[in-house]
Amino acid sequence: MTRIRRGYIARRRRNKIRLFASSFRGAHSRLTRTITQQKIRALISSHRDRDKKKRDFRRLWITRINAVIRNKVVSYSYSRLINDLYKSQLLLNRKILAQIAILNRNCLYMISNEILDPLE
Repeated sequence: MTRIRRGYIARRRRNKIRLFASSFRGAHSRLTRTITQQKIRALISSHRDRDKKKRDFRRLWITRINAVIRNKVVSYSYSRLINDLYKSQLLLNRKILAQIAILNRNCLYMISNEILDPLE
């Protein structure tokens, strides 16, 4: 009986996952079984951390806005600012407000004064 040479499909599949794990350390980039396990873990982590990154940035923006707002007026806080923004129908998202707070504080103070005056 003659020897049958195996096809290239399995080798191509393994090479593809090896390329994915080429930057991993140790056996995680060399052994096929551990490569597949690490690939699953890496994809799960990346999917989970994409959502976590959104939460982290939102927390950062809120902290920045709150820090700048509390410097100007003594009894004024982030929650009051957002509430007053919604009451006056001035819809600015937190990312833009945080950029204004960092780059141009006076502009944020002007916005907060504008929404404070009509309500009081």
